[in-house]
Parts: sequence; structure tokens; C-alpha cells
Amino acid sequence: MNREVLLIEPNYKNKYPPMGIMKISTYYKMIGDHVTFFKGDLNELVLRDTFERLKKQLYANDDSIFWEKYHEPICLYLKKGSTKYLSEIPQVESNALIKELFKYYRKYFFHKYYFKPEFRKYDIVGITTLFTFYWDITIDTINFAKKLCKSPDGVMVGGVMASILPERVEKVTGIRPHVGTLHIPGELDKNNNLIIDSLPLDYSILEEIDYKYPASDAYFAYMTRGCINKCAFCAVPKLEPNYQDFLPVSEQVKLAENKYGQKRNLLLLDNNVLASQRYNEIIDDIKAAGFYKGATYVAPNQYEIAIKNLHEGQNDAGYIKSCVKQFKMLLKKEKSKQKAQELYDLLRDFHLLDEYTATKKNIFQTYDIFKPYFKKMYKNKPKKRYVDFNQGIDSRLITDENMEKLAEIPVRPVRIAFDHWELHDIYEQAIRTAVRHGHVDLSNYILYNFEDKPIELYWLLKMNVDLCEELNASIYSFPMKYHPIEDPKYFSNRDYIGKYWNRKFIRTIQAILNSTKGKVGRGKEFFYKAFGKDEEEFYKLLYMPEAMIIYRLYFEKLGMTSRWWEDFKTLTESEKQIAKPIIEKNIFTNIESLTDNNNVLHVLQYYQINRKSVEEKIKQL
Repeated sequence: MNREVLLIEPNYKNKYPPMGIMKISTYYKMIGDHVTFFKGDLNELVLRDTFERLKKQLYANDDSIFWEKYHEPICLYLKKGSTKYLSEIPQVESNALIKELFKYYRKYFFHKYYFKPEFRKYDIVGITTLFTFYWDITIDTINFAKKLCKSPDGVMVGGVMASILPERVEKVTGIRPHVGTLHIPGELDKNNNLIIDSLPLDYSILEEIDYKYPASDAYFAYMTRGCINKCAFCAVPKLEPNYQDFLPVSEQVKLAENKYGQKRNLLLLDNNVLASQRYNEIIDDIKAAGFYKGATYVAPNQYEIAIKNLHEGQNDAGYIKSCVKQFKMLLKKEKSKQKAQELYDLLRDFHLLDEYTATKKNIFQTYDIFKPYFKKMYKNKPKKRYVDFNQGIDSRLITDENMEKLAEIPVRPVRIAFDHWELHDIYEQAIRTAVRHGHVDLSNYILYNFEDKPIELYWLLKMNVDLCEELNASIYSFPMKYHPIEDPKYFSNRDYIGKYWNRKFIRTIQAILNSTKGKVGRGKEFFYKAFGKDEEEFYKLLYMPEAMIIYRLYFEKLGMTSRWWEDFKTLTESEKQIAKPIIEKNIFTNIESLTDNNNVLHVLQYYQINRKSVEEKIKQL
């Protein structure tokens, strides 16, 4: 008998889909199991499963009624228990057996019978994990999901957080996580020698969920694993301890293209691709995958892809949902009101406006009618394709030779790691080498709050701004706050403060980055405004009240920013020795209890400005 497999990503926000889960889905489908992927409120999952159980019983008692049509009121009744939701459902009052079924399944849902061993649906439950600061939501997800599995042996936990903190995860969940990647034969089933980590991704499971990953129009892959460096701040050596220097991607891209349609970009999550002895082969394989210099693609007809996969029986739930989404999109895009109404009426008559009422049969029956509309809707122009080594490349390994080879593929941006100021000479040379070979769209990750001083972040950012102007290049910097993910005090939060940092300095940087969406681009004028035209101004910003940073123009027009600075500067040295530690703690709720110095208290009042009240005033203006 085929197994029921539930794969879950906790309901946190993240940019990229879970590659491990997508490979595991491919594995279980290859051996004939039924896979469900879920990301969202787990109460909605069990509500959905409860509805399916009830629906089966309802059809067994009366198959003349289209029970899916009443999905919404049935689910409201299951959740809330009010009989008012049953008033529009046929047979409830006239058929005592059906009425009892509703009562029973309301009790089933309310008392969480789905956790009882005899009612558990899934043979296998797999939960992925990501960052340690998602600890609470991830642990809650594991502890909920494990009770949906028929056997404790069928529960799997893996991913980044689980690999870094396996003992702590096991302690609070009772589940021993899998550490690292699934690269050994037989890791999921002892009698099966497939290597999970080498399998293609099942992109179809992304159609099953409502969550939209920001980076969705791309193939995701690794062409190497691990890293030759052992940086103190990095978890890669623990996650991928062995360096693998070539994992071909072209065949996986072709398989994915045939099943799921072309995707625009290729996003590679390699941690140190330049360390590979087979680097030239990697670039050649990327070109073979269709990502050569000047390559373009035309966005595929997603309706035709859904129809094709429904005919082949690949993830019916996902592609029925996809069709319903596209039908609604078509109605929005139809310019003729009369034609839109005709299409709406047709979709309503065939019950194709809701994923719970839509069926493969009705989708196929209306295919010839809708085909020309979607052909017109998906008449797209060619777009350039890009490759992104998203984790960055090592500035210490950049040479003329590998940058010349890299120019054979459409990389944008070229991300170069810039982890600390001691590397600035090497980094600068790496940038110049990259630009010399035509790589003028650049990006880099800058680590702060580790063993660095705040001024070093300023130097790093300013160097990039200066290089942009000199080389006529574009360098976007992404400052990344260091977080000790294995420290028991900090692994589940973002509270860590580095040796030379404090809470106020961290908040200042975050406030500036919030306004720039986390990145710092080219342009000296903008940089000087955001971070200061010199070191003295940067230090001034570090101590500036947060509201004055976020609503810079508003407070400058009021003249309040200059008044704060004058009042701050007029403090005596001894008064500054009182004020600065208070400001650095960044807690201003009860300043009178912190000092009795009137000059210091006057300055501290600026830090009590309420952001919400400022927002309201700005809205009024």
C-alpha cells in the first residue's frame, strides 16, 4: 500500500523554497507514495483533513449532493460550532444521519481527535528547519506535526537549524534530527539506494500552497557543496563538512523544464564555487543548461503546463489550484466587461472558481474554450536570463582567469564576500579584476557585529561607494548582522551584541537599512545622507534618536534634529559619561529613574519621541 507523506515548512517568511523538501518529495513520488506539501497555519491543515473525512462519509450517505459546494459553511461550522452555518446545507435537518455526522465531526475537530493514534492520517511526516531565530515557530511546528504521524519512527526533522542544534531540537521535541544533507544511499528507506541529495527538485509542490516565495522564477541548485574555509562565524563546515567540487546541473534543468516549464533564472547556492578544481566544467555545464551569455527565455504558458501535468497525474491538488488561480487572473485581465461576465458564468457553471469544487474533469471539458484566452494572455516577449551565485564568491580566490571564464555566462550580480576590514586590499583588487572582465553589476555581503568595530562598517560601505564612482560600476552592499547560532543564550533570538557594539548602534544601522530595504547602493550623495559624509557624522548618527533617523526629512524641517545635536554637544564630558551608556542601552521608558542630571534628562527626552504619533502627523501633512 502506498504511503501518505506530509512534508512541512514552518510558517515563517523566507525568500527561497525548501530544496531539501523538494528533493524528498521527488523521492517519495518516484517510489509511488502520495505526497502533500504544506506551509501555513497547521490548524488549517487539520481542518482540511477533517473536511475530507466528513466529505467521504457524506457521499457514502447521499451522493446526489455536490458536497464540495458547501465547503465554506461546513468548515465554519467545524471551527466555530454554530448551527447557523448549517442552515444553507441540504439534508442536515431532514436526514438525521447526516445531522449526526456533522455533530460528530465538529466534536472530532474541537477535541482534536486527529491527534489520536487511531485517527492519524500520515505514515511519514517530514519537517524542514531554517534559521535558529525561527526557533519558537519551528519547535511548535514539529511538536504539532509529529502528532499527525502514525508512528514516531515516521517523523523526520532536518535542515539548517536541526543540523546546527540537533541535541536541543531532540530535547524539546523527542525527535532526533537528521544532520547535514541526504547524500548517503538508503537514508530514508534502508532497502532503497537512491541518493536523495542528487535527485531533481519537485517544483510542483509549490503549487499546493498560498505562500509565494519572492525568488520563484528560477531553477535552484548546488554545483558544489561545502567550503574549504573554516570561518569562525560560519555554519557551513557543520552543515556540509565535505567539499564536493562538481555537481552537474544541466540535466536537472532539462528535466525540470520538461515537467514544469522554463524558468527565467538559475540561482545557485554554492558556498565557495571558486574553490572547485573543476570550475571550468561548472561554467560549461551552466551554459549547457541554457544560461550562456546573451541567453533569453519566454515565460511559458502556465495554464498549458497545468493541463499537461493534470493529464499525466502529477500533483492533481497543486495543478487544480494553479488552474483556479489562473482562471481568476484571466477574469481580472479581460478588458471587455461583457466577455468577462461570460467567462465568469462559464467558470461558475463548471464550479471552477474554487479549488475545492474544481475537478480535473471540468477543467478538461472547458479546455478548448479557455485555450485561446490563455494563449493570448501568455503571449510574452523574450527576457534576458541571469545566473546568481547567491551565497557569494570568495574575494581571495578571484583571478583574471576565473573572471574571464565567468564572463561566458550571464551572471548578475557578481556577489563577492567582504567579511572584515582586514581583507579590504584583497577585496578591492578582486573588484578591480571583476570589473576589468566586464562584471560591472556587483554585490557583496558585509558582516558586522562580530569582532569588528562600528567604524569598520562605515569604511567598508564607503569603499564600495568610492569604487562605484571610480570604476563606473554598480555595487550593492548587504550588511549582515552576525548572530551566534550555537550560543544557548542567543540561538533562539536576535539579541546578541558584539564586543564593540551596543543596542543603540545596532538599532541605528537597522533603522538606516530599513529605509534602504537592507541594501546600500552607489551614489555618494545618498551614502553621505544615510551614513554620514565622514567618520564624525557617522558617530553622530549612531547616537541620533531613532525617530529622527527614520523620519529624517520631517525632523530636519522642524529643526529638531539640529536642536538635539546642539543640546547633545553642549553636555559636559562628565554629563556625556552619564548620557552615553543610557543611550547605548536603548531603553528610554523611565529616564527619570536613570539620572537626576537635568541636562542629561533634557537630551534623553528626544529619545522618547513616539514613532506612531510621528507617522500620524506625517500622514496629516
